[in-house]
Amino acid sequence: MASKICAVIDYGMGNLHSAHGALQTVSPDTQVIVTGDPEVIMKADHVVLPGVGAIRDCMAEIRAQGIDQVVAEVRKTKPLLGICVGLQAMMDRSEENGGVDCMGLFPGQVRYFGDNLVENGERLKVPHMGWNQVQQVVHPLWTGIADNSRFYFVHSYYVDAVNAGQVKGHGQYGVDFAAAMGEDNVFAVQFHPEKSHNAGLALLKNFLSWDGQA
Repeated sequence: MASKICAVIDYGMGNLHSAHGALQTVSPDTQVIVTGDPEVIMKADHVVLPGVGAIRDCMAEIRAQGIDQVVAEVRKTKPLLGICVGLQAMMDRSEENGGVDCMGLFPGQVRYFGDNLVENGERLKVPHMGWNQVQQVVHPLWTGIADNSRFYFVHSYYVDAVNAGQVKGHGQYGVDFAAAMGEDNVFAVQFHPEKSHNAGLALLKNFLSWDGQA
Protein backbone atom coordinates (compact mmCIF):
# COMPACT_ATOMS: atom_id res chain seq x y z
CA MET A 1 0.00 0.00 0.00
CA ALA A 2 1.27 3.47 -0.91
CA SER A 3 2.75 5.31 2.05
CA LYS A 4 1.71 8.72 0.74
CA ILE A 5 -0.52 10.36 -1.85
CA CYS A 6 0.28 13.02 -4.44
CA ALA A 7 -2.65 14.75 -6.15
CA VAL A 8 -2.14 16.20 -9.64
CA ILE A 9 -4.92 18.76 -10.04
CA ASP A 10 -7.06 18.15 -13.12
CA TYR A 11 -8.96 21.24 -14.28
CA GLY A 12 -8.79 20.33 -17.97
CA MET A 13 -5.68 22.38 -18.82
CA GLY A 14 -2.60 20.35 -17.97
CA ASN A 15 -0.22 17.81 -19.47
CA LEU A 16 -1.44 15.35 -16.90
CA HIS A 17 -0.30 12.01 -18.26
CA SER A 18 3.39 12.86 -18.55
CA ALA A 19 3.39 14.59 -15.16
CA HIS A 20 1.61 11.65 -13.56
CA GLY A 21 3.99 9.15 -15.16
CA ALA A 22 7.11 11.03 -14.13
CA LEU A 23 5.95 11.44 -10.53
CA GLN A 24 5.02 7.77 -10.28
CA THR A 25 8.37 6.75 -11.77
CA VAL A 26 10.48 8.68 -9.26
CA SER A 27 8.47 7.51 -6.26
CA PRO A 28 6.86 4.08 -6.78
CA ASP A 29 5.69 4.04 -3.16
CA THR A 30 3.63 7.18 -3.73
CA GLN A 31 0.06 6.91 -4.99
CA VAL A 32 -0.18 9.59 -7.70
CA ILE A 33 -3.78 10.57 -8.41
CA VAL A 34 -5.02 12.84 -11.20
CA THR A 35 -8.13 14.50 -9.81
CA GLY A 36 -10.27 17.61 -9.70
CA ASP A 37 -12.07 16.50 -6.53
CA PRO A 38 -11.38 19.02 -3.72
CA GLU A 39 -11.78 16.37 -1.02
CA VAL A 40 -9.21 14.08 -2.63
CA ILE A 41 -6.81 16.98 -3.19
CA MET A 42 -7.07 18.11 0.43
CA LYS A 43 -6.35 14.59 1.70
CA ALA A 44 -3.16 14.30 -0.35
CA ASP A 45 0.30 14.72 1.16
CA HIS A 46 1.66 16.61 -1.86
CA VAL A 47 -0.19 18.58 -4.55
CA VAL A 48 0.84 19.52 -8.10
CA LEU A 49 -0.79 22.30 -10.15
CA PRO A 50 0.14 21.79 -13.84
CA GLY A 51 -0.93 23.92 -16.77
CA VAL A 52 -0.56 24.40 -20.50
CA GLY A 53 -2.26 26.71 -22.98
CA ALA A 54 -3.64 30.22 -22.68
CA ILE A 55 -3.87 31.77 -19.22
CA ARG A 56 -7.39 33.12 -19.87
CA ASP A 57 -8.72 29.60 -20.42
CA CYS A 58 -6.73 28.21 -17.49
CA MET A 59 -7.94 30.84 -15.04
CA ALA A 60 -11.53 30.51 -16.29
CA GLU A 61 -11.50 26.78 -15.53
CA ILE A 62 -9.64 27.23 -12.24
CA ARG A 63 -12.30 29.66 -11.03
CA ALA A 64 -15.26 27.79 -12.50
CA GLN A 65 -14.21 24.61 -10.71
CA GLY A 66 -13.22 26.31 -7.46
CA ILE A 67 -9.59 25.22 -7.85
CA ASP A 68 -8.42 28.69 -6.77
CA GLN A 69 -10.08 28.13 -3.39
CA VAL A 70 -8.61 24.64 -3.12
CA VAL A 71 -5.12 25.95 -3.91
CA ALA A 72 -5.54 28.68 -1.29
CA GLU A 73 -6.24 25.98 1.30
CA VAL A 74 -3.48 23.65 0.09
CA ARG A 75 -0.84 26.36 0.41
CA LYS A 76 -1.62 26.64 4.14
CA THR A 77 -0.95 23.00 4.94
CA LYS A 78 1.12 20.96 2.47
CA PRO A 79 3.81 21.07 -0.24
CA LEU A 80 2.49 22.54 -3.49
CA LEU A 81 4.30 22.45 -6.86
CA GLY A 82 3.28 24.58 -9.83
CA ILE A 83 4.41 23.66 -13.35
CA CYS A 84 4.55 25.97 -16.40
CA VAL A 85 1.20 27.81 -16.63
CA GLY A 86 0.63 26.49 -13.11
CA LEU A 87 3.39 28.92 -12.06
CA GLN A 88 1.97 31.78 -14.12
CA ALA A 89 -1.46 31.23 -12.55
CA MET A 90 0.13 31.78 -9.14
CA MET A 91 1.18 35.33 -10.01
CA ASP A 92 -0.91 38.51 -9.66
CA ARG A 93 -1.65 39.10 -13.31
CA SER A 94 -0.70 38.11 -16.86
CA GLU A 95 -0.43 40.29 -19.95
CA GLU A 96 -1.67 37.40 -22.08
CA ASN A 97 -5.12 37.57 -23.72
CA GLY A 98 -5.36 41.31 -23.11
CA GLY A 99 -4.70 41.00 -19.39
CA VAL A 100 -5.91 38.33 -16.97
CA ASP A 101 -6.05 38.42 -13.18
CA CYS A 102 -4.43 35.34 -11.65
CA MET A 103 -4.41 33.83 -8.14
CA GLY A 104 -1.92 36.18 -6.48
CA LEU A 105 0.11 33.65 -4.50
CA PHE A 106 3.24 35.53 -5.57
CA PRO A 107 3.37 39.28 -6.32
CA GLY A 108 4.41 40.00 -9.88
CA GLN A 109 3.38 40.06 -13.51
CA VAL A 110 3.55 37.59 -16.37
CA ARG A 111 4.91 39.46 -19.40
CA TYR A 112 5.27 38.78 -23.13
CA PHE A 113 8.82 38.19 -24.35
CA GLY A 114 8.11 40.46 -27.32
CA ASP A 115 8.28 40.22 -31.08
CA ASN A 116 11.75 41.76 -31.32
CA LEU A 117 13.62 39.81 -28.68
CA VAL A 118 17.38 40.07 -29.21
CA GLU A 119 20.38 38.62 -27.36
CA ASN A 120 24.01 39.24 -28.39
CA GLY A 121 22.78 40.75 -31.65
CA GLU A 122 20.77 37.64 -32.53
CA ARG A 123 17.01 37.68 -32.81
CA LEU A 124 15.39 35.09 -30.58
CA LYS A 125 12.32 33.08 -31.50
CA VAL A 126 9.15 33.35 -29.44
CA PRO A 127 7.88 31.10 -28.00
CA HIS A 128 11.01 30.19 -26.07
CA MET A 129 11.11 26.49 -26.77
CA GLY A 130 13.82 24.04 -25.80
CA TRP A 131 16.59 23.53 -23.29
CA ASN A 132 17.87 26.37 -21.14
CA GLN A 133 20.08 26.65 -18.09
CA VAL A 134 18.63 27.55 -14.72
CA GLN A 135 20.78 29.39 -12.20
CA GLN A 136 19.71 28.14 -8.81
CA VAL A 137 18.98 29.98 -5.58
CA VAL A 138 19.42 27.70 -2.57
CA HIS A 139 16.31 25.60 -1.94
CA PRO A 140 15.68 21.96 -0.89
CA LEU A 141 14.19 21.09 -4.29
CA TRP A 142 17.57 21.68 -5.98
CA THR A 143 19.25 19.03 -3.81
CA GLY A 144 21.56 16.85 -5.91
CA ILE A 145 20.98 18.92 -9.07
CA ALA A 146 24.00 20.76 -10.47
CA ASP A 147 23.66 24.53 -10.74
CA ASN A 148 23.02 25.73 -14.29
CA SER A 149 21.52 22.38 -15.26
CA ARG A 150 19.35 22.52 -18.36
CA PHE A 151 15.58 22.15 -18.25
CA TYR A 152 12.96 22.06 -20.99
CA PHE A 153 10.89 25.21 -21.59
CA VAL A 154 7.92 26.04 -23.80
CA HIS A 155 6.55 29.56 -23.20
CA SER A 156 5.91 32.94 -24.80
CA TYR A 157 5.33 34.71 -21.48
CA TYR A 158 7.68 34.97 -18.52
CA VAL A 159 7.40 35.75 -14.81
CA ASP A 160 8.59 39.20 -13.72
CA ALA A 161 8.68 38.85 -9.94
CA VAL A 162 8.29 41.73 -7.48
CA ASN A 163 10.00 40.04 -4.54
CA ALA A 164 13.52 38.96 -5.51
CA GLY A 165 13.66 36.76 -2.41
CA GLN A 166 10.93 34.55 -3.85
CA VAL A 167 12.90 33.82 -7.03
CA LYS A 168 14.50 30.39 -6.58
CA GLY A 169 15.81 29.96 -10.12
CA HIS A 170 16.86 32.40 -12.86
CA GLY A 171 16.56 31.86 -16.60
CA GLN A 172 17.95 34.00 -19.39
CA TYR A 173 16.31 34.42 -22.79
CA GLY A 174 16.72 37.98 -23.99
CA VAL A 175 15.69 39.03 -20.48
CA ASP A 176 16.37 37.62 -17.04
CA PHE A 177 13.22 35.84 -15.90
CA ALA A 178 12.06 33.82 -12.93
CA ALA A 179 12.43 30.16 -13.88
CA ALA A 180 11.40 29.10 -10.38
CA MET A 181 9.51 30.76 -7.53
CA GLY A 182 9.21 29.62 -3.96
CA GLU A 183 8.04 30.63 -0.53
CA ASP A 184 7.29 28.49 2.51
CA ASN A 185 5.67 25.26 1.25
CA VAL A 186 5.07 26.48 -2.33
CA PHE A 187 7.50 25.95 -5.20
CA ALA A 188 6.73 26.57 -8.87
CA VAL A 189 8.71 26.29 -12.09
CA GLN A 190 8.31 27.69 -15.60
CA PHE A 191 9.96 24.67 -17.20
CA HIS A 192 8.57 21.15 -17.54
CA PRO A 193 10.42 18.89 -15.09
CA GLU A 194 8.56 15.86 -16.47
CA LYS A 195 10.24 16.53 -19.86
CA SER A 196 13.64 17.51 -18.46
CA HIS A 197 15.29 14.09 -18.16
CA ASN A 198 17.45 13.39 -15.11
CA ALA A 199 17.49 16.91 -13.66
CA GLY A 200 13.72 17.22 -13.94
CA LEU A 201 13.09 13.80 -12.45
CA ALA A 202 15.44 14.64 -9.57
CA LEU A 203 13.44 17.79 -8.86
CA LEU A 204 10.17 15.83 -8.83
CA LYS A 205 11.69 13.24 -6.51
CA ASN A 206 12.90 16.01 -4.21
CA PHE A 207 9.40 17.48 -4.20
CA LEU A 208 7.77 14.20 -3.18
CA SER A 209 10.19 13.85 -0.25
CA TRP A 210 9.92 17.54 0.73
CA ASP A 211 8.20 18.43 3.98
CA GLY A 212 7.45 21.97 2.84
CA GLN A 213 10.16 23.57 4.91
CA ALA A 214 12.50 25.94 3.12
